[in-house]
Amino acid sequence: MAANGERDRPWVMRTYAGHSSAAASNALYRRNLEKGQTGLSVAFDLPTQTGYDPDHELSRGEVGKVGVPISHIGDMAALFEGIPLAEMNTSMTINATAMWLLSMYEVVAEQQAQAEGRDPAGDVAKLSGTTQNDIIKEYLSRGTHVFPPGPSLRLTADTIAYTVARMPKWNPVNICSYHLQEAGATPVQEVAFAMATAIEVLDTVRERGEVPQEKFGEVVARISFFVNAGVRFVEEMCKMRAFVQLWDELTLERYGVQDPKHRRFRYGVQVNSLGLTETQPENNVQRIVLEMLAVTLSKNARARAVQLPAWNEALGLPRPWDQQWSLRLQQVLAYESDLLEYDDLFDGSPVVEAKVAEIVEGARAEMARIADMGGAVAAVESGYMKQALVASHARRRQRIESGEDIVVGINKFTSTEPSPLTADLDTAIQTVDPAVEKAAAEAVREWRDRRDADPDKKAEVDAALAQLKEDAANEQVNLMEASLRCARAGVTTGEWAHALREVFGEYRAATGVSDNVGVGEAPAGSTLAAVREAVKQTGEEMGTHLRFLVGKPGLDGHSNGAEQVAVRARDAGFEVVYQGIRLTPAQIVRAAVDEDVHAVGVSILSGSHMELVPEILSGLAEAGAGDVPVIVGGIIPESDAAKLRAAGVSEVFTPKHHDLTTSIGHIVDVIRERHGLAPLH
Repeated sequence: MAANGERDRPWVMRTYAGHSSAAASNALYRRNLEKGQTGLSVAFDLPTQTGYDPDHELSRGEVGKVGVPISHIGDMAALFEGIPLAEMNTSMTINATAMWLLSMYEVVAEQQAQAEGRDPAGDVAKLSGTTQNDIIKEYLSRGTHVFPPGPSLRLTADTIAYTVARMPKWNPVNICSYHLQEAGATPVQEVAFAMATAIEVLDTVRERGEVPQEKFGEVVARISFFVNAGVRFVEEMCKMRAFVQLWDELTLERYGVQDPKHRRFRYGVQVNSLGLTETQPENNVQRIVLEMLAVTLSKNARARAVQLPAWNEALGLPRPWDQQWSLRLQQVLAYESDLLEYDDLFDGSPVVEAKVAEIVEGARAEMARIADMGGAVAAVESGYMKQALVASHARRRQRIESGEDIVVGINKFTSTEPSPLTADLDTAIQTVDPAVEKAAAEAVREWRDRRDADPDKKAEVDAALAQLKEDAANEQVNLMEASLRCARAGVTTGEWAHALREVFGEYRAATGVSDNVGVGEAPAGSTLAAVREAVKQTGEEMGTHLRFLVGKPGLDGHSNGAEQVAVRARDAGFEVVYQGIRLTPAQIVRAAVDEDVHAVGVSILSGSHMELVPEILSGLAEAGAGDVPVIVGGIIPESDAAKLRAAGVSEVFTPKHHDLTTSIGHIVDVIRERHGLAPLH
């Protein structure tokens, strides 16, 4: 039994949610709280995450898709209407624009306090929650970075210094290894890269000197982590115990934090969405449960907050019922099982101790390698960390293709009964009304017009933005105060980010798709050998070398799939053109024409395919390249896939097409057909 003879308190239970509009998301949050959710986890749409208003060119097709659009203080107030922020624990998955969203969150809390006749400063001091604010992993895996590493780390450090002084219950940064695992990280890489990121952040805070050394323990105490848990739940549980051990050592030895409470490793988790399958999606339920056990079974390394994906996330946007199912999984474990009645189940286990020691040793070696390079930022700028992730992901994918790693329903046990869960695919997921984007664009234009029609308000907006740029140009000034002024003045997300872009510039991260990632030899008789021969023969018949463009249009930064397609196409003998993320359809068309490619592959996971792909098709036609086949990959419902094919797309690949080598072979077939060549088989 636990020492006090009582059950431990359950972890905070969240559901990662937000879509369409502030009002629609507010209604969803209220329903989830009524169902027993104990914290909020806000998903922002990609324009909000990357600092664009809904009417910006790059926002096309992205508004309200993967999260809620928040363009100004009015939207933030609507998002939390009727939800008392001083009593809520709110996690905000936001990075490049984290300071801005936190500023608006604080101003809404002040407004709520004033409306209730309370001291606003008192409510601000009670605010509890997290801004993810981990920009380094954005350069490596998620792709919602905006500014270069130096200014980005300054924004993070400024937020930390401000919250330690004004919002003592707030976690200003959430070192996020979740997306590192999705990008291919092994447990050792996930631990090491996260620790290296934490070192970079803490060193930056210490060097800026805003927090006195005697208060540095409070900084460390407010650093939390957000991790991934895969289906290998024993290894994943050992990974968490390794995290606990290394964090305690690091904060004591490097930063001299004496209070054990300050050194406690505090983390939240979303279990692995990457391993969820479109094929036999009902299997995802047991995957989610096993992954949840990895972060709850070991009391001494138990998550402080858990959010679970839904069974149908490989199909599209989950419905409220799907999210409720995932919440109930947590509640059954926490309240019906006896898990929380016992001390740690694994203390003293030689098996667990050996595995933890193995992960710790490997992580220390990797951390030392990164330190020798000059730290995490240097390892990002050199491309080392990104390349390591792409290579690890390629090895994992190859193990699945070869059958070395078994994925039930994908490469083994593939026969299946019809699933009632997916009998009607059009109703098995939630869709966002296309009118949402038009309404949001009109609303933000109306907000700016109405605001600027008042001379006093317009003057304050101009003054607030001028202060933001002036403060940004001065390395010694904390940018939170200027951001708060902008929030109160009614500045928009796009205006705030544009002002900082003018001072800091923008940044394009390394793609990791280097020549030494991938395989050299293709064993005789293998699928890769056959596809490689098809590429070679087709090129000889056409008198050229086959060239393939892989494009990432819009703001979708989930580049893992695109990178793996690029690597495998090159393995198969294609010359590959891959320019990274965040391209307009026009830029993709221009690259296809300039490089004279034989096929264009478009990767979209954010749901913007119906808006962006037709623009690419029409752009190619206008440029005289309408005969170049376009292949689309991503999380695409079958009804949308049919529409894309009808519009002229040659092939549509979704998560069920897990064998990339076979898919590359299909692309060769499409090229041959377009050029009037006889089929090879």
